[in-house]
Amino acid sequence: MNLARRQFLRGLMDMTGMAAVADMGLMAWSAPASPDDGMARMAMPQLAAPNVPLVNPVTLARFVDPLPIPAVMKPTARRAHPAYPGQSLPYYRMEMRAFRATLHRDLPPTPLWGYGGSFPGPTLQARRDEPLLVEWVNALPEKHFLPVDHNIHGAERNKPEVRTVAHVHGARAPAESDGYPEAWFAPGHSALSHYPNGQDAATLWYHDHAMGITRLNIYAGLLGAYLVRDDAEASLGLPDGDCDLPLILCDRLIAKDGQLYYPVSDDPQAPWVSECEGNAILCNGKLYPYLEVEPRRYRLRLINAANTRHYMLALSNGQPFQQIASDQGLLSAPVPRQRVELYPAERAEVVVDFAGLDGKSVQLRQQSEAIMEFRVHDRGRRDTGALPAKLREVERLSAASAVRDRVLTLGEQDDAGGNPMMMMLGGRHWSAPITEDPRQNSVEIWSLVNLTGDVHPIHLHLVRFQVLERRPFDLFAWNASKTLKYTGPAQLPPAHEMGWKDTVRADPGFVTRIIARFEGEPGRYVWHCHMLEHEDNEMMRPFQLLPA
Repeated sequence: MNLARRQFLRGLMDMTGMAAVADMGLMAWSAPASPDDGMARMAMPQLAAPNVPLVNPVTLARFVDPLPIPAVMKPTARRAHPAYPGQSLPYYRMEMRAFRATLHRDLPPTPLWGYGGSFPGPTLQARRDEPLLVEWVNALPEKHFLPVDHNIHGAERNKPEVRTVAHVHGARAPAESDGYPEAWFAPGHSALSHYPNGQDAATLWYHDHAMGITRLNIYAGLLGAYLVRDDAEASLGLPDGDCDLPLILCDRLIAKDGQLYYPVSDDPQAPWVSECEGNAILCNGKLYPYLEVEPRRYRLRLINAANTRHYMLALSNGQPFQQIASDQGLLSAPVPRQRVELYPAERAEVVVDFAGLDGKSVQLRQQSEAIMEFRVHDRGRRDTGALPAKLREVERLSAASAVRDRVLTLGEQDDAGGNPMMMMLGGRHWSAPITEDPRQNSVEIWSLVNLTGDVHPIHLHLVRFQVLERRPFDLFAWNASKTLKYTGPAQLPPAHEMGWKDTVRADPGFVTRIIARFEGEPGRYVWHCHMLEHEDNEMMRPFQLLPA
C-alpha cells in the first residue's frame, strides 16, 4: 500500500483528538502516487472521517474494570460421528448471538456479536488425540450492523448479508471442518465440525471466516481461544489453573454512545478500506482492565486478534518476558525477551514471575501506552518452581528434504471494474484455478516474495511450518524479468521463531522462506494474509492437498 496513505490511516486511528475530527463531518483524502511501492500505482480508496463522535480513550479512567477471564466451555452431551465409528465424542453447542457488553465502566453498553453471547467467546479446551464435536449455531440477526461492501468477491448482493463459518486457527482439522470461506451458513442454520486434536499442545483460537465479511464478523466480536493440552507439556511444571490465562488483544473504534465504528471509504457504494486500526486496545474485551495476581509465576497466552494492528508488548518495570511457546506450541527452550512483537493472528506464550513485587503494580504496555495492569498481592500463594532449561525437542526440517520450492508473490492490483484496489497472492484471484497442490506428507518450501510496502502476516491452514530465512531482493530486477536477485545475505529467524508456526511475518522487500510437511487429510484448504481487510479483498487463495 502507498506509504503516505498507510501513515495517514494510522495517524487517524491513533490520534488522541479523534472526537474533534469526528465533529468535522465527512472528510476525503487521496494519496499521491509513490515510486516506492514496487508496483504500478493505482487509484486508492479515499478514507471518510467518521461522522459520529468517537471516544478519546486518553480521557477515560485507567484500570477500573477487572480483567474478564473467558469461561471454559463444558460439553453438554456425547454424540456419535461417522468419522469415529463406535465412539461417542464430547459435544459442544456454540451459539452466535447479538448482545451488549460494557467495554469500560464509563461507557454505555456496546452492541456486539459473540460466540456463546460473549466477547471473547468461551474458551474451548482439548487434549491431544481426544477428538471433540462443536456445533456452530448462527443465531445472529439477518442484517449486519457494520458496512458490507457488495463489490467484494463473495459478498455480492445476491448472498445473505449475515453469514458465518467458524475456523479454528492452527487446528489440524479435516477439510469439511476447517471453516472453508465459502462453506458459510445464514441465520437459523448451523454446522457440525469435528476436531481430531492430533497435534502438540498449543494456544489456538477460533474466529469467523465467512467469505468477503471476515473482517466485519471478527470486528463485531466473533472470536475466542482454543487450547490444546498434552501430557508432555503437563510434565514441565508450568503455571496452570488460574495462573494460566489467555490475553486476547484487539483494537476498536468506539463511539461515545457505545456503538462500534468501522472505518469506511468516502464512496458509500464501495466502503472497503485497506486497513482498520482502532485507538482503543481491548484485553479480553475490556479497555484498560486490571488483574489481581499473587507473588508467583503466571503463564500468559498472548493472542493478537486485531484486524490490522501489530503489537509491541513490554512490562512497565523493565522485567523481561520468558517466552516458552509460539503459534504451534512449545519452543525448545525459554527465550528471555524485553519486548514481544505480534502481528495479526500470531500467538506467544510467556511466563512472568511476580515474586518480589508484593504490593506493587506492573503494567502491560503496547509500545509506550499501558493497556492493562497487574496488581500484586502482598500475600497469597507462592511457588518455588522454575522454568526448565529444556522444554521439548523441536526437530528442524531440512531444506534438502523439500520436493518443491514454490515462489509466491504478495502484491497489489487495480481492478478496472470499480474496486479501487485488491491484494493478490501469486497475482491470482481467489476464483482462479488452484495452483498450489502439495502431496500428503510431502515437504515443500514456500518462498513468499513481498512486492508491497506492507508487512503481511501469512497464514496457512491445516499445517504447521518453520521459518527458514528472510532475504532482501532487488524489486526492479523482479519487475523487469521476474528474476529473484538477492541484495544481501539470508537472515536466519531469531530464537523465538525457531519453533513451529502457522502465521509468519513477511516483510516488504524480502523473500520469506518457510518449510512445511503437509500432514493431514487430503482436501481443499486456504492460505491468506491475516490482515483481515486484505484477506477479504482477494489476498486469499485455496490450495488442494492431494493424496499421498
